[in-house]
Amino acid sequence: MTDLDQKQLGKTLWNIADQLRGAMNADDFRDYMLSFLFLRYLSDNYEAAAKKELGADYPDPNAIVNGGKTPLSVWYADNPRDVAAFEKQMRRKVHYVIEPQYLWANIVHLAKTQDGKLLDTLQHGFKFIEEESFSSNFQGLFSEINLGSDKLGRKYDDRNAKLCSIISEIARGMALFSTDVDTLGDAYEYLIGQFAAGSGKKAGEFYTPQQISSILSGIVTLDSHEPKTGQRRKLNAVFDFACGSGSLLLNVRHRMGDHGIGRILGMEKNITTYNLARMNMLLHGVKDTEFEIYHGDTLTNDWDMLREPNPAKKPTFDAVVANPPFSYRWEPGEAMGEDMRFKAHGVAPKSAADFAFLLHGLHYLKDDGVMAIILPHGVLFRGGVEERIRTKLLKDGHIDTVIGLPANLFYSTGIPVCILVLKKCKKPDDVLFINAAEHFVKGKRQNQLTDKHIARIIETYQKRPAKPIERYARRVGMKEIEANDFNLNISRYVSTAEAEEEIDLASTHAELVAIDKSIQKATARHNKFLKELGLPPLP
Repeated sequence: MTDLDQKQLGKTLWNIADQLRGAMNADDFRDYMLSFLFLRYLSDNYEAAAKKELGADYPDPNAIVNGGKTPLSVWYADNPRDVAAFEKQMRRKVHYVIEPQYLWANIVHLAKTQDGKLLDTLQHGFKFIEEESFSSNFQGLFSEINLGSDKLGRKYDDRNAKLCSIISEIARGMALFSTDVDTLGDAYEYLIGQFAAGSGKKAGEFYTPQQISSILSGIVTLDSHEPKTGQRRKLNAVFDFACGSGSLLLNVRHRMGDHGIGRILGMEKNITTYNLARMNMLLHGVKDTEFEIYHGDTLTNDWDMLREPNPAKKPTFDAVVANPPFSYRWEPGEAMGEDMRFKAHGVAPKSAADFAFLLHGLHYLKDDGVMAIILPHGVLFRGGVEERIRTKLLKDGHIDTVIGLPANLFYSTGIPVCILVLKKCKKPDDVLFINAAEHFVKGKRQNQLTDKHIARIIETYQKRPAKPIERYARRVGMKEIEANDFNLNISRYVSTAEAEEEIDLASTHAELVAIDKSIQKATARHNKFLKELGLPPLP
């Protein structure tokens, strides 16, 4: 399937969502739409694997005329003694099992025939996937999908009928395309982006635009000591402590390849977004043994795995990426001063947790790891405790690169933001500043970065040019930064203002004298004509 088809599938599903949601707001309907897309993916992937596993024993779909049954339901009915062994094999090969009655094809059949059991079947199917499908427990994966909601209808029959309509339309939309499992993952990402746009400011909680994700993933996957040598062959573990729907982690995985990352770990406070992230991982073919998303609060650090008191056993990561909520208000409390994450630097103020998020990520970064975090520009120049934290980070050589991005790239805010790249193994005694604020394409709702804009940022970081790139990038030594009181305001070091053209006074004077002479000459000729005509001359 072409990129155009993939985008068209996403648009088709979005249009269906827009038509069907009725009284529901976009956030509510998002959970239904994405869950059904997820079920479709799991089913397609499972049935393809089952067909391969059973070979000639897999029933011919064209030969089944018994009321819309799926091939697997026929095989289960004909081979009851072999089901346990088959499912054991499927758990080994695809890491999960779905019973035939819960497969998407059967759900669609119930919807198209307006079967009164659809709602009950869906409820049992979602519970089965949460508790029994995977060896890992995905408890609460569908907790945000309320199939008993009044928004679907006041009575069971009304809700069932509404679901029949929604699922039939989604199935009809998908049938227009020859979808494969990779395409469904792309459609899921497209829909998350569309729902993010519809959610306005709330979208910042769960979505990092792909163009910005690509910059971060491009940076953290390069060799940490010598970026010029290119991409690392393997990342043992990558971590996003405010992972939203997981798109940033998946972008890193995409860049490294399916087997380029050992473990993917994420943390997310919002329950809806946490479920989106888990679905998103599975939908993109990440096995349940290859990732872990934890539902919890990063600032209070309530993931037991991260609270290991023994420094020798502390989990650390090759790459840390994050797009945390900007200038988030929090209540650190006095005890936070003794927290190992903040003890050496200081505790971020109540008014803005930006540095608390940054120090959390840095604490779990490997000595040869790379961290890239998106933050508001205030972290570059605000005073008080933030100035002390920033100064300590600079003196310790942890701030490697500061990248200024254009305004209005996010759904959640129109402000320009920056990317800070941090390391514990930084070699040069300077900071690279990249001012990309003027490099974008203006869009209707959001500004856009093209592939060229993204590639230029990554290439500049990678090559770290010794000579300044006019109005774009410069390496700034620590003495100059110290002379500026450790203020990192990008325009201090790389201004995008165009220098006024120098005027050569001598040549300009000569030019004006010549012009004045030609005016006098022309006036004299004109007055000669006026005199002949008996008219008064020009002064």
